[in-house]
Amino acid sequence: MAQVTCPYCNQPAALVAGVAIYPYRPDLAHLSFWQCAPCGARVGCHKGTTQPLGRLANAELRLAKQQAHAAFDPLWRTPAFGETRNSAYNWLADRLGIPRADCHIGMFDVEQCRRVVEVCAER
Repeated sequence: MAQVTCPYCNQPAALVAGVAIYPYRPDLAHLSFWQCAPCGARVGCHKGTTQPLGRLANAELRLAKQQAHAAFDPLWRTPAFGETRNSAYNWLADRLGIPRADCHIGMFDVEQCRRVVEVCAER
């Protein structure tokens, strides 16, 4: 099993069930999450695994990721990108000036998420 260390407080994160984080969301109860108890940072896991979907995120980063997805996700669903997320991520990587392999909102920091919102608004 992976070991995840919190980038905010350098403490080990614990693997928890969704019900521990989202007790009001029965649809998430059975999913796995990494959570840092001391500072509250968390990240979901790929379905059926303990592999993190991205980096641990505190409240500020979670909000920035939500805003980035709100700006980006509608774009990849348009015919301009062939309605594929991969094509849209290729476009985004080019606009951000980063390698495609490094272009995933789940791995971005707050500033990168803000850039996503900016470049999507320019489109």
